[in-house]
Amino acid sequence: MHKKTAIIIGAGPAGLTAALELLQKTDIKPIVFEKSEYMGGISRTVNYKGNRIDIGGHRFFSKSDKVMDWWARILPIEKRTTDQGEPLTISYQNRHRTIENSPNGIDSTKEDKVMLVRNRISRVYYGRKLFKYPISLSLDTLQKLGIVNVLQIMSSYLYIRAFPRKNIETLEDYIVNGFGSKLYKTFFKDYTEKVWGIPCNKLSAEWGAQRIKGISIRSIFAHALKSKKDNSIGQKNTQTSLIEKFLYPKYGPGQLWEEVALKIKDAGGEIITNTRVIDFKMDANQFHEVLIDDGEQQRLVKGDYFFSSMPVKDLIQCMADHVPKKIRGIARELKYRDFITVGILVHKLKIRNRDGTDVLDNWIYIQEKDVKIGRLQIFNNWSPYMVKDMDTVWLGLEYFCNEGDELWSMGKEALIEFGKNELSKLGIIDNESFIDGTVIKVPKAYPAYVGSYEFFDQIKDYVSNYDNLFLIGRNGMHRYNNQDHSMLTAMASVQCIINGSKSREHIWGINDEDEYLEEK
Repeated sequence: MHKKTAIIIGAGPAGLTAALELLQKTDIKPIVFEKSEYMGGISRTVNYKGNRIDIGGHRFFSKSDKVMDWWARILPIEKRTTDQGEPLTISYQNRHRTIENSPNGIDSTKEDKVMLVRNRISRVYYGRKLFKYPISLSLDTLQKLGIVNVLQIMSSYLYIRAFPRKNIETLEDYIVNGFGSKLYKTFFKDYTEKVWGIPCNKLSAEWGAQRIKGISIRSIFAHALKSKKDNSIGQKNTQTSLIEKFLYPKYGPGQLWEEVALKIKDAGGEIITNTRVIDFKMDANQFHEVLIDDGEQQRLVKGDYFFSSMPVKDLIQCMADHVPKKIRGIARELKYRDFITVGILVHKLKIRNRDGTDVLDNWIYIQEKDVKIGRLQIFNNWSPYMVKDMDTVWLGLEYFCNEGDELWSMGKEALIEFGKNELSKLGIIDNESFIDGTVIKVPKAYPAYVGSYEFFDQIKDYVSNYDNLFLIGRNGMHRYNNQDHSMLTAMASVQCIINGSKSREHIWGINDEDEYLEEK
């Protein structure tokens, strides 16, 4: 019998993790409200005619043993191995069957509820050539760059080592200090400015601290020169951006979160979809009720604890009658970057490796100024089971935009044609190879470190006055966290309840340091 209730807003990784943790560690009943019909937030799998899209590409890898073990309890790691005892990674050329006998195209048999071990391969497309990412010190890289560029990269790096920028205020400062100005302009600048829509010298350095901390020329040199690489799944001694293996659900990230949702329901929790949170009932330091709207009626639901992974901007708006004008103003000016995936199905890729073999990249960063595409996913290489027909190639073209701008306002067919033409222009496909396409638009995909973000601590301080409110997840905390960080914020919040702690500092501290704080 559940004695208390937790209201959880959002069925993404943070919200679903919080719900399952509560059920497994307390007698608190979670009720999850999700505005869409999907589980997993952007970490969901979209099935288009048997071809699956992973929105943004989600590697299942974490420095936290807690998270890795948590995932493995939901979907165990596939046990097949090579003759040498290494985990077997399936290449898409030798997949033997297609799964079509369930609504989502996923078998319910045990052999399909597994994590695959995948090789991490990603490259940068620059000057119509593929460069290994992170930058490799290979002969291939040197030949493609040319001696002049190599010398300029080396000299600019040595210069910044001798005369580093003292005040690291912008993202440009942060990257140039780690790599030198030439390498920054060659492999970072254009892609990053596509992602955020503003110059790197207008972006806070905190973005770099969140996403590429610990990565520099020095760390890449050290990794390249290691006599023995860490082939374990954990890769504890490898920087996150340099990992070479990761886990991946057989049918994409949504498979794992759908399994989590089933476990929540089986254990007595509730998940209510297609329902928006529109208001709260509260006093000076406690939330008491949430007002929800399911499209047919509005009703109040009582709770003892409240977990919010909805965008902070929206949360403060729902609290508006209780929030000081200054805090409302800061929240109103928080900025986000919106996201479009254009799924393109083709017979084959025109682009090949130098030796003529298939490209096996999970994704490719497009560092080219003459196109708007930011990154290209090749879903065949994430998991062979993401593709219905293995004689085709299933691509995800990623575009970063602002809701309401020209790109966002394009219709489905126009976007498909636009994406197809950009790939053709880049020499990645022939237009004649096109088979089919679809479009997925995701608002508020990336919380941005611009606008009123410099005053965000005032929002943090204000919401900390509410003893039973926990902000979790990427949008819930307005932090560009990875999936595992979002999960850890949920785990830490549940532990707060168990311990009777009112402090939230250790929750906000997750992903502030190279080692996750709760692991120390």
